[in-house]
Amino acid sequence: MNIRPFDGHTPQLGERVFVDASAVVLGDVQLGDDCSVWPATVIRGDMHRIRIGARTSVQDGSVLHITHAGPFNPDGYPLTIGDDVTIGHKVILHGCTLGSRILVGMGSIVMDGVVVEDEVVIGAGSLVPANKVLRSGYLYMGSPAKEVRPLSEKERSFFTYTAANYVRLKDSYLQQGH
Repeated sequence: MNIRPFDGHTPQLGERVFVDASAVVLGDVQLGDDCSVWPATVIRGDMHRIRIGARTSVQDGSVLHITHAGPFNPDGYPLTIGDDVTIGHKVILHGCTLGSRILVGMGSIVMDGVVVEDEVVIGAGSLVPANKVLRSGYLYMGSPAKEVRPLSEKERSFFTYTAANYVRLKDSYLQQGH
């Protein structure tokens, strides 16, 4: 069973959500309408909550987790992701907050307490250190991630294009009984 309850919490899936059979979604997790969770992904809401908005795609091999509440962090950090977010292959998101219309490039790591405002591109392989704020409208790259340049209008239009593309793809998977 790849959608698993934990500690009294069962993942809540919106309408038309696709979760690949090899992915694991566990605990206090909510996925918005038209989300897709691709092969070998782990979304683990075991010690805090994970909230993912509509039309968000979590690509193959990604790990989404939280920061628990404890003596070093009394409130912990939930993981919150907005709408129309494309999370690339093998991304790690840990106890951070992502707005809407964001592209997280393949292999990136976003750490505890980070806030990514709306309409941001995080380049592939980037490391966003704890508690950093990524301002809306910019490309960030590197390790540690740094603001590189403002996004063009063409790049800004890509957010909803790629989100819609993954909605179409997951609909194909659902129609084929996956």
